[in-house]
Order: sequence, then C-alpha cells, then structure tokens
Amino acid sequence: MERVNYSSGAKWEDIVGYSRAVKVGNLVEVTGTVAVDENNEPVGKNDAYGQTKYIIEKIEKILLKAGATLNDVVRTRMFVTDISRWEEYGKAHGEFFSLIKPCTSMIEVKGLIAPEYLIEIEATAIIR
Repeated sequence: MERVNYSSGAKWEDIVGYSRAVKVGNLVEVTGTVAVDENNEPVGKNDAYGQTKYIIEKIEKILLKAGATLNDVVRTRMFVTDISRWEEYGKAHGEFFSLIKPCTSMIEVKGLIAPEYLIEIEATAIIR
C-alpha cells in the first residue's frame, strides 16, 4: 500500500520529525494538533471551547486533503491541561461529532508544547 505524508509547515515538524497526517490505504492518522495558526501564533488564549473548535476545523482541513471527512473519523484523543474544563472541550467536540460518535478519550496531562495550549487532539479516520 502506498504511504502519503501530509505536512502543514509547522515549525515543529522538521525539528521533531513528524507529519501533520499520514495516509496508508484507506487509513488516515492525524497527529496531535494544537490551536496554532498558519503564522505559528496561538489561537484562543485561555479559551478551551475556542481552541477545541479551531483544532477540529484544522483536522478537518487535513482530512479533506487526504480524501477523508470528519464522517470518516473513528477515534479522537483529547489531551487537556485542565480536566475540570471538560464541558468546554466536550461542547466543541460534540458540535462536530454528536452524530458521528467516534471513540474518544479525554486525558489530563501536565502540559503541552507551550503553556498557552489547553488542548491537543489526535484523530484516526478510515475512508469508506
């Protein structure tokens, strides 16, 4: 099966050695995604809902490049810095996935790549 790597141009990709997404056959894996814009600027400072929404929209864009949609997502993993804000993260996640209902996890972590990021999301899609 052919492997296709997708890059977003984020400064961390070459430093760490990863791709925004990797497609093998009908499987698309999207790497951990934070709320950073195309200018490497954080989005939604201290806004858990806003960061979550921005991240899922960003994930959707890379899925479309890989020939998938949010409807193809079978799993999401949310890494959050403050689990007490679960309803804010969950509200945004639910706006995109309430009908799709992928498997999901929400895990509190000590920190992310920079302190302004409240959440990081990974996604797995299987194109039908």
